[in-house]
Amino acid sequence: MKAKQSRMELDEKPLLGITMGDPAGIGPEVIAKALAGRELQKFCLPLVVGSYPVMARTVKALRLKLNVVRADGHDPASAKGNTVVVLDPLERPLKKFKPGVAAAETGAASVAFIKKAVHLAELGCIDGIVTAPINKEAINMAGCHYPGHTELLADLTKTQESGMMIVGGPLRIMFVTTHVAIKDLPKLLTKAKIEKGIRLAHRALTELYGIKQPRIGVAALNPHAGEHGLFGNEEAQIILPAARAAQARGILASDPMPADTLFGKAAKGQYDGIVALYHDQGLIPLKLVAFGTCVNLTVGLPIIRTSVDHGTAFDIVGKGIADPGSLLEAVKLAAVLAAKRKAKSPMHQTARQR
Repeated sequence: MKAKQSRMELDEKPLLGITMGDPAGIGPEVIAKALAGRELQKFCLPLVVGSYPVMARTVKALRLKLNVVRADGHDPASAKGNTVVVLDPLERPLKKFKPGVAAAETGAASVAFIKKAVHLAELGCIDGIVTAPINKEAINMAGCHYPGHTELLADLTKTQESGMMIVGGPLRIMFVTTHVAIKDLPKLLTKAKIEKGIRLAHRALTELYGIKQPRIGVAALNPHAGEHGLFGNEEAQIILPAARAAQARGILASDPMPADTLFGKAAKGQYDGIVALYHDQGLIPLKLVAFGTCVNLTVGLPIIRTSVDHGTAFDIVGKGIADPGSLLEAVKLAAVLAAKRKAKSPMHQTARQR
């Protein structure tokens, strides 16, 4: 309990656990660069959850003026100026591995970092987690059979319903489907899945962003929203019933709208969030306005979790050219959300009244 109470002190920057991701990917590099830039420390107390030797080697290879130290428990109190505090949960140091190559050992390590960060967040020892990228092939090689972070986090926190919202520039987009073939889309889109997307978008905008009555734009699948069946009937048979069901529950969701106009309206502030039906429908406009600074936000978890919007980028590991922009934005968003959650906590409210 002492750790949890200490995190609720007023006027204190949030303590965020930053997981290293796959040690063979660009996670260690973007974390080191973000910490070297000092901007990250303006928003939070950073605690790197990862391999201490890997972080030390990365800082040395990049010739950054950073001092890498081991954490004393989960306390980053020793983090002053150019110090990077690393909490290493591995029982044994990683054996020598090849950067830029998927391997069972590095995959297992990346999962261990996530599990430790989630445990600390659930105890209240840290205020949220920010994740560097894992490699799906590597974690599966290690026997962790999940398609990605979102599903693993949901399982670890025993969350029944969660989803991925990606935030960038003026856009906040919840996805109904993600990595699926376009030819399979019509049969994968169901009323239940679209209702879930709308419900999670509403939850994110109300609970995390504090918008009392968020306006949610629901994207159509076909050009011109099907043009009364001329270009498809998914709008009338699946998407519209889902939107109307949400509306009946008091959610301010639109009827299905042509995507070619919806995203422009959202960018101008006419909608607080969008429900996109598939990967490229949402990510093309998002990356057009915010490439390199987009953030993945997991909605529905009992803990705050943000992430970079890119992968392990095995092709550029060791070249020193990885951009830390997305990680910085993920930290900023997690810090803002942690502050909002802290402000709502009963302990915080009681302290304010004293």
